[in-house]
Amino acid sequence: MEPHSHPAGWIEAIGWLSLSVAFASALAILIDIYALGHRQKMWIMNLVYPVTALYWGPVTVWFYFRHGRRTSKPLVERHALPDSERLPAWSVLSKAVSHCGAGCTLGDIGAEWLVYSFALAVAGKGLYADFPLAFAFAWLLGIAFQYFAITPIREVGKVKAIWTAIKVDTLSILAFQLGLFLGMWIYQEVLFSPGLPKTTASYWMMMQLAMILGFFTAMPVNLWLIRVGWKEKM
Repeated sequence: MEPHSHPAGWIEAIGWLSLSVAFASALAILIDIYALGHRQKMWIMNLVYPVTALYWGPVTVWFYFRHGRRTSKPLVERHALPDSERLPAWSVLSKAVSHCGAGCTLGDIGAEWLVYSFALAVAGKGLYADFPLAFAFAWLLGIAFQYFAITPIREVGKVKAIWTAIKVDTLSILAFQLGLFLGMWIYQEVLFSPGLPKTTASYWMMMQLAMILGFFTAMPVNLWLIRVGWKEKM
């Protein structure tokens, strides 16, 4: 069995608090979308916002109610879609990265538990089994998320939409995963060597921070993708 470092009680308590706040944030957004009827015009964003809240927590709640809710069907029918050219650049960029990051987040979570369930390891380390599997899952889900963002906007066939999604999001996914994997390596190999168990809240709190790092490392690439017109302004 792979050795682990067990976190101090106070770190674990903060971990549970962080996870609780994140789940409450995601729940608040889900309630507004599904119970209160504010489904997004672009349906994939109904998933993007709550998934993003799993690592950004209350920041996502603020962003959703300040900028995301405006593109829900009831508000679009009442006020029309906001002019993407007049939106704040940071808001457009944040939506683009969140969209990519949501697929990466779900893929990473799935891969993490698969590695844990089957005790997979590379060079005796579960962390190094996480990396290739998490990237594969993140890439597949990230491309799927991008596909469902393209099809409502561009009138193209399925094959062309899939190719466009691959072209548009592969660089973005690479950039997000680079930051995420760097964060994972730091907390598993440096801060908490030989590594936190995946069954602790501390591990997943550190994963939240690694995902936030991935969010920032994906920003320059997404900014470029938007400027050259490969990614739509949302």
